Amino acid sequence: MAEAPSMRLAKAATTYNVSMEHLLEKLKQSGVEIENKPTTKLTADMIAVLDKAFGSDKAIKEQADNTKIEKAKKESLEMPEDNITTHKKKEEEKEVLVKTNLAPKEKEKEKEKEEETISADKVTLEGPKLIGTVDLDKPKKEKKKVEEPVPEVITPEVVVPPVVIVEDKGKKKKSEPEPEIIQKIETKYQTLEGPKEVGRIDLKQFEEKPKKKEEPKDASKDPNAEAKKRTRKLVKKKERPPLAGDQYYDKKVENFQRKREITKKPDVPAQPAEITEKEIEDKIRATMAKIQAQTAKSDRSKFRRGKREAVQEKMAADQENQENSKLQVAEFTSVAELASLMNIAPVQVIQTCMSLGVIVSINQRLDATIIELVAAENHFEIEFISAADQTAFKEDEPDKNEILTTRAPIVTIMGHVDHGKTSLLDYIRKTNVAGKEAGGITQHIGAYEVNTSSGKKITFLDTPGHEAFTAMRARGAKVTDIAVIVIAADDAVMPQTKEAINHAQSAGVPMIFAFNKIDKDGANADNIRQQLASMNLLVEEWGGPYQSQEISAKKGLNIDLLLDKILIQSELLELKANPERLASGSVIEATLDKGRGYTTTLLVQNGTLNLGDIIVAGPYYGRVKAMFDYKGEKVKGIGPSGPVQVLGLSGAPQAGEKFKVFANESDAKELATKRAQIERETGIRTKKHITLDEIGRRLALGNFKELNLILKGDVDGSVEALADSLLKLSTEEIAIRIIHKGVGAISESDVLLATASDAIVIGFNVRPSSNAKKIADTEGVDIRLYSIIYNAIEEIKSAMEGLLEPKIEEKVIGNLDVRNAIHVSKVGTIAGCFVRDGRVLSRSKVRIIRDGIVIHTGTVAGLKRFKDDAKEVVSGLECGVMIKDYQDIKEGDVVEVFETTEVQRKL
Repeated sequence: MAEAPSMRLAKAATTYNVSMEHLLEKLKQSGVEIENKPTTKLTADMIAVLDKAFGSDKAIKEQADNTKIEKAKKESLEMPEDNITTHKKKEEEKEVLVKTNLAPKEKEKEKEKEEETISADKVTLEGPKLIGTVDLDKPKKEKKKVEEPVPEVITPEVVVPPVVIVEDKGKKKKSEPEPEIIQKIETKYQTLEGPKEVGRIDLKQFEEKPKKKEEPKDASKDPNAEAKKRTRKLVKKKERPPLAGDQYYDKKVENFQRKREITKKPDVPAQPAEITEKEIEDKIRATMAKIQAQTAKSDRSKFRRGKREAVQEKMAADQENQENSKLQVAEFTSVAELASLMNIAPVQVIQTCMSLGVIVSINQRLDATIIELVAAENHFEIEFISAADQTAFKEDEPDKNEILTTRAPIVTIMGHVDHGKTSLLDYIRKTNVAGKEAGGITQHIGAYEVNTSSGKKITFLDTPGHEAFTAMRARGAKVTDIAVIVIAADDAVMPQTKEAINHAQSAGVPMIFAFNKIDKDGANADNIRQQLASMNLLVEEWGGPYQSQEISAKKGLNIDLLLDKILIQSELLELKANPERLASGSVIEATLDKGRGYTTTLLVQNGTLNLGDIIVAGPYYGRVKAMFDYKGEKVKGIGPSGPVQVLGLSGAPQAGEKFKVFANESDAKELATKRAQIERETGIRTKKHITLDEIGRRLALGNFKELNLILKGDVDGSVEALADSLLKLSTEEIAIRIIHKGVGAISESDVLLATASDAIVIGFNVRPSSNAKKIADTEGVDIRLYSIIYNAIEEIKSAMEGLLEPKIEEKVIGNLDVRNAIHVSKVGTIAGCFVRDGRVLSRSKVRIIRDGIVIHTGTVAGLKRFKDDAKEVVSGLECGVMIKDYQDIKEGDVVEVFETTEVQRKL
């Protein structure tokens, strides 16, 4: 079979109607690789492979080309007579394409033929048809002229002669132009007239009429003028009895004031200031003192009394001014709020800030330094209070005893982890909560309501016992009435037990000790009592004030006795509340439910919470949309000491926050917005930025590292506990930095934030959404999910230890005595050594010691035993050693051989 001719890659792509990439891919599959260039030559074998693969495409292309040619021929035969000219043009174009290889002379002949055919076709064209004429000589309608004082000049119109085309059997003729007609419009001038007088107004009626002065009458005109002159009559004063001392002084003061008013210049009267009752009393006191001073016996006593009263007045005025000039403000107070407290315009505060070099707006919040400077400029003293105090709920008026009713006690179960707190509650509630918790330990704070056999109710709070949940235990101790400390009888008083006792003591809550696991072998309740006594906590059996009970949570031993002691203690406390008022209480937990939204567990401490109430908790507010009890059943209202789950808040408030019901939604929104602003401002202002000192410290360490984390959890309490535990792991070399923490599933924004800040996302009892997981896989973000808190802490601790630089430890493995130093040209100095102890290796690190001083540290460049190279020489043998880049070896030197090992550091 004859070989096919060679072909370029571009030509092959055109022939087979396939792209070059497809051809290269097919050849690559066949084991042939060529360059991706249009000019690459294809061999016969390559063309055979392409024929086999794309032969069908080549045949389809050839068939399509043939079909186009036949169709064109068919159309040329069936063309109508009207399109002869168009058809000729197409034929001529095809002939030009076919005869591209003809000689230049033949091309010129073809062009001449084309010109002849075109001229013949032009003769057959018809001229334009005359439809009608337009009379351009008809004058246009003149527009109505508006009379104006200024004359209007109109330029004459120039009329263009029309050209009319007349049909004359294929010949074109132009009609002769008619003479131009120019229309002249004469300008009309109009004389301007003055203003037209409609009427007149007499302005004199508006002028003030001057008072007429009485002119003296002329005596010549009036003869009786002299007689009519007013004569001065002498009036005799009535004799009055002499006045007493007080009346005389008052009369003198009255006459003096009257004379002062008469002699006072008629100035613009100033607005009199309001006189307070205190000013009146001070004036009366001062007047009486002066009257008494005038009746004093001697000038000396008068002087002493006046001086003493002046000092007292000054002290009273200073104290009053000091009280009025002292302002209580919170840090990050806005300009408008500060101006309102100082009773000045906000513009003055802004001007003062500008003079200090700070540009502020009326709603901008100021830090403590600026507030102090602005207040000092306006002569005020500042006393800073916390933002929580400023935005705290106003205390309600105490209720009358007649309307108070007895409420159920709130009991908090506290103690060390795995001492049986949740098991005790499970037996009381006949449930199994401990089995549902991850790892068998409680990691959430729970609120439950229990009905005892006597018909009385008790509200229980279950707190975690792990050391990470210190804040939860503290919150539980603050909202409780009675604390039950659970201690395992087979164990001891553990650190978390001591911490729970301290929380209860600091909150002033009475304690009841429950010694659990009394049924187990090795249980010794007296040992627990002894340890409590060493902490100055004596139980009733040992003559102390604290109640105690031995129980078994698994078998239910003595549980009823424990409940009776709780009820007895609550009766002694006389717990009462008013169920008719607006509800208030504390936030136990807050979580973000995917279907419900923000769900908040509340403990009502006073009043009654109903559906539709407007509540404020922290920086969030909302209307109660739905309420569920601890069993998950819907309720319409909950009274004092009742736990309830609420839907409707705009966010997840922090556990331990106080909540309150407001009667007006606008007031609730205003308070929540103010809290949110202060919280946001505090977060921004208290955010630590890196300083030069910190940069210098990190450079001094040389190996400082930072681990960025993003925490997401199911409830706010768990997130706070995990964040506090992780922050405690920070050291001088590695710092834990929590960029963001929140409640709810891991979202896309969390992953994007982790991408920007190079952080690790930690999820506690939550999972990432599908989109967040895709973005994390694409961006390479590490998402760690945990359900047990101590597993999360241990893994983060291990990661931090991996970031630590390993510790370098040195170990001396041998000592050599230099007995001779041999200098070899072009080689260097070789030390003849005797291995005194240990060994020396061919690449060991060594120190040269001379007279007890280290003069060089280096490595062994060569080691010989007689004439042969040696890898190792042990003690008792001689060898030749050459030190790398060091020639100053002398007889009597000591060579110390050592090796370094890296040891992983622990936190």
